[in-house]
Order: sequence, then C-alpha cells, then structure tokens
Amino acid sequence: MPVVNQKDIRVAFDEWNFWYGDYVYGELGTQYRLKDARAFLFENRDDPVEFGLAPDAPEVTIVGGAGVDPAEYPMRPEPPFPPVKVAVVSRMIAAKGIADAVEATRRARALGAPVELHLFGVPDPSNRDSIAEATLRQWSAEPGITWHGRTDKVAQVWQEHHVALLLSYYREGLPRTLLEAAAAGRPIVTTDAVGIRELVRNGKEGILVPLRDVDAAARALVELAGDRALRARLGAQAHARIEQRFTETAVKQAVGQLYRSMLAS
Repeated sequence: MPVVNQKDIRVAFDEWNFWYGDYVYGELGTQYRLKDARAFLFENRDDPVEFGLAPDAPEVTIVGGAGVDPAEYPMRPEPPFPPVKVAVVSRMIAAKGIADAVEATRRARALGAPVELHLFGVPDPSNRDSIAEATLRQWSAEPGITWHGRTDKVAQVWQEHHVALLLSYYREGLPRTLLEAAAAGRPIVTTDAVGIRELVRNGKEGILVPLRDVDAAARALVELAGDRALRARLGAQAHARIEQRFTETAVKQAVGQLYRSMLAS
C-alpha cells in the first residue's frame, strides 16, 4: 500500500504497506500522514474501514485485485466424474486453511461424497506458519488426498478439476487463485473472509462458510459433489463476475482513470 508522491499527487495503495493511527508506513520505513493522501486504492470494500474511510467515498477507488486475463483461464466443460476433484492452489501455510481443507475432505468422504482433494503449492520456509513437507506427504498418503507440489500450469489445474477450495482464515486482499478459478468457470467453496467475499457471494459464485467451520465446508463439498447442475450454475456465474469487473483490463482502466482525474485537478 505505498503512498506515491509525484507532482503533488498522493495516493495510498492498499497491499504492501501498513498503517498505524494517522500514519501510513511505506517502503524503507517512510512515514506519511493519511490526511495528506488525496486518493486511496483498495482491493476490497472492507479495508477502507480500517482507514476510517467509507468504501463509497469519492477519494476511494476499489479494484478487482490485480485482475486476471480470462483468455489465459478459458472456461471449459467440467471433466468426467466421479470422482469430483477439488483443488487448492495456494502456498502451503496454515492460515490458508490447508489443514481445514484436508479435514473437510475427510468428513465429506465419510458422508459418502465421491470427492478427492488435490493440493497444489509448496511450503514457505520464511513463514513460521508454513506446513512441513512431511505433513503434506503424510496427508497425501491418505485415500482421496494428493499433494502435487508446485505447479506453473494453473489453467490446466482448473480444466482438470471440478471445484475450487480455499478455507483461508486470515485477512486477504483478493486471492488471485480464486480469480483464476472463477475465470475458468469453476464453483468455489471458501470462507466468508475479508477480501474473499469481494469476489464470491454465497449461492452465486460459490458457497461461503464461516472461518474455521470444517463441518460447513464438508457439507458444501457434499452438496456440490451431488449436484452437477449446481456446479455448472455457480461456475458460470463465477466466470461472468470476472468478466464484469475483475479483468486485468478493468483494473488498468480504473487505475488509469484515478491518475487522470488527479492530474486534471
């Protein structure tokens, strides 16, 4: 969330800095007063409140994260089933809800749902919340759970899977993994968390569950596994939502318009 000062233009960007009281602290420890900012750019409607700003205030611009190019994540018919393949594409850290995803899958399978969980991503050694590789391998030895490690073929992941899952329980900006899954037309099971609910609305693009509620997540997987029409409807609406306001083009246009308006003032 760096504050940019160029020709008397000050913009506070929400993502890479942190704020405390009346100040934003930027790169290299630079300190700026919030009252000096003329415009604020956020990725969701929850974060402006942390600054004491109204999401609809004239000085606030909200964009769809970094956006996504739908052409890179084409919408395809879902693959054959059963099983219904559920994918998590994420860093393997606890706060992304990886353990919750594993447990939700266990419970869904215990209820008779023909679901498989596929984990894509690697641990982050620099993060104290990182999940040990030994734990990931132990989970992967269980029926219905596979850890694949790193992938650079995310579009292919969504073509080969039926449902996107992210049970994150920390404050997100706007997870790119969900933008990519939605662009590919996959229904989403995720938490009703800051940043996430900017994209996913319950019953429209996916199913929102309370944070750390593994039973609710398991029930959502059971519901989607048993209802192909529901998967298709949620997936189509997810794709449409990306086209409406979460494309790279839309984000570039919004940021460009912000700068043009300030240059003209």
